[in-house]
Amino acid sequence: MNFIIWIVVGGILGWLASLVMRTDAQQGLLLNIVVGIVGALLGGWLLAPLFGTGTINQNDFSISSLLVSFLGAVVLLAIVNLLRRGTPR
Repeated sequence: MNFIIWIVVGGILGWLASLVMRTDAQQGLLLNIVVGIVGALLGGWLLAPLFGTGTINQNDFSISSLLVSFLGAVVLLAIVNLLRRGTPR
């Protein structure tokens, strides 16, 4: 059951991050899910210690963990844009 929640919440967070970074037209559903889950991992590694919270990957479904996971997905897309185009959006 937890895996299904990761997919659904990861897809939503990846989609929202792609809207913020203006890469939604280049991504499909599968890539949004991947960005959301990997972004949550990245957010857990980089941002969770700063905010003192967990992420969706750590079975912590609170507003702060969703925010950290979302910010991790935005950071991931910024890194991908930086590597792909040379400048972040």
